[in-house]
Amino acid sequence: MDTQTLYKLLIMVLPLLFGITVHEAAHGFAAKYCGDKTAEMMGRLTLNPIKHIDPVGTIAIPLILYLISAPFLFGWAKPVPVNPRNYTRFSLRKSDMLVSFAGPGSNLAQMFIWAILMGISPAVPEMYSSVLWEMAQYGIIINALLFTLNMLPILPLDGGHILDAFLPPNLSMSFRKLSNNNMGFFIVILFISVPPTRQIFHWLVSLVTTLGLIPAQIIANLFS
Repeated sequence: MDTQTLYKLLIMVLPLLFGITVHEAAHGFAAKYCGDKTAEMMGRLTLNPIKHIDPVGTIAIPLILYLISAPFLFGWAKPVPVNPRNYTRFSLRKSDMLVSFAGPGSNLAQMFIWAILMGISPAVPEMYSSVLWEMAQYGIIINALLFTLNMLPILPLDGGHILDAFLPPNLSMSFRKLSNNNMGFFIVILFISVPPTRQIFHWLVSLVTTLGLIPAQIIANLFS
């Protein structure tokens, strides 16, 4: 691995690590807000990345995708345990929707935070400016990808749970069957890898990324 490759890998680590671990922690915080303290009791209600790292999803998969020059980089952390039977603040469906959106919602928030950092990068000392700008760029792209992927209306993704919250009981039951026997995962893989749905997915990621770059451009103009 040459120096340039190692440099790029290192500046991608922080945005990716925070993107996937904060995503899971957000589920836990939302679940606690809704009345379920399972994640807290199991020590997962924390922003400490070590508590959420999955050896395969957090380390191996992103590294492999990077080394094979995949068109996008993503990963996942250990799912935060939740028990819907403990939801007391809202109805089961509303609670499930809020807990599900908390994950991708955190990625959306992180995307805009990285955009702000990109915007102020010209104002920091020159020796740090380019590093911050590149890291922020990856932070925007990675979180846009994680937001878009997790918001796909397919179970077991968060978007699938959000859609399920709006379905009548009979349709909900049929929809949930898609998550049985890992069928949902196969549908997701097909959606992001087979034309023309792959192009649709890439277009959605590009759209979210473009929205994330707007505050970066506005802030950068203040320092120009």
